[in-house]
Amino acid sequence: MRILHIIAGLDQRDGGPPEACLHLCRELARRGQEVSIYSTDLNSRGAPTEERDAAVTIKRFACRPRLSYSLSIPLAFALRRDIPSFDIVHINSLYTFPSTAAAHYCRRFRVPYLLRPHGTLDPYIFEHHRPRKFVYERLIELRNLKNAAAVLFTAAEEMELARRSVPAIKGVVVPLGVHPSEYDWDMTAKTSRTSQYGEAGGRTILFLGRLNFKKGLDLLVKAFGLVARTHGDVRLILAGPDEDGYSTRVRLWLKEEGILSKVRFAGMLTGKEKVSLLHSTDIFALPSYSENFGLAVVEAMASGLPVVISNRVNIWREVAGANAGIVVNCDAVALADGLVALLDDSELRRTMGENGRRLVRQRYDWKIAAEQLLCVYREILSKSSRWFPRGNSARAIS
Repeated sequence: MRILHIIAGLDQRDGGPPEACLHLCRELARRGQEVSIYSTDLNSRGAPTEERDAAVTIKRFACRPRLSYSLSIPLAFALRRDIPSFDIVHINSLYTFPSTAAAHYCRRFRVPYLLRPHGTLDPYIFEHHRPRKFVYERLIELRNLKNAAAVLFTAAEEMELARRSVPAIKGVVVPLGVHPSEYDWDMTAKTSRTSQYGEAGGRTILFLGRLNFKKGLDLLVKAFGLVARTHGDVRLILAGPDEDGYSTRVRLWLKEEGILSKVRFAGMLTGKEKVSLLHSTDIFALPSYSENFGLAVVEAMASGLPVVISNRVNIWREVAGANAGIVVNCDAVALADGLVALLDDSELRRTMGENGRRLVRQRYDWKIAAEQLLCVYREILSKSSRWFPRGNSARAIS
């Protein structure tokens, strides 16, 4: 099967979608599929224009700088030329030029495509920049969604929320994942219990993700202020790339709470450095206002960390059902209570950490996700004779 993935950019600073796209494509290639990724060079200047990564062909095309829309005329020409040679196209995210161009040429050449919204249809994000999006939807995006062979979601909660924004979506759920063995303690067994971001004898709460408006950092700052007044040894680590200078606002909130000295900004961490940090902390916290999946939550659970998350993180039902963490409303006091409950009970931390590891191995392994996605692809291709948008005749699939 020849599979093409489309994504606006592959820079890991853009959050979970680029990382998820790469891991998923590698796993599909390991299963003997011919996989390519077409992207732009947004935020990744200096990267090769074409490369092979674990049997995945990656092509980056020049785009207009400083445009989040990722306008790329070279990409459009490449899609027009190459899409007819693929069996199926997997489009990541909405409201971007690459996704729009790919959907257009898929319809033109009658190649079935899937759309993965990556949270853009969540009501909280859907209402962001609503006037601009409304025009775009009426002109382009609703047609892209209507003619997709399937709209792919990472959690059942994400699909249900999306249907509030756009009813009658042809939705299917395939979760994201991790490679659980990469988060085993053996990798960091020689690492001191106290990392460079913590203090000897203290306990640490970790936030891992982009520093931006939707992550609930205002709630985390207020909650940590409440916790720090009764638990003097506790420290907070904020690990992740700064988006649009948002860390300046976070530092101001911390200063107003009088807790700036108890917080460390770790910046963006990857690979073993990230795993080491996960294993040197006590609790993971993510009080997002909107989170279509929460890959960082899965990474924390894979590392054996108990988690405190909001009920806007769309795998919260799975986390609660497995007793792998504490789920709270988007409220600073509730968040503080959840953190204190774990800080004051080492046995609860251990139990939830073990439950989280088990949940990841059972549901959130890339091997499982890739196999589920292949089943979706095969089902779409088996029905391709009935896939003919806008009244076109069906495309024969070899």
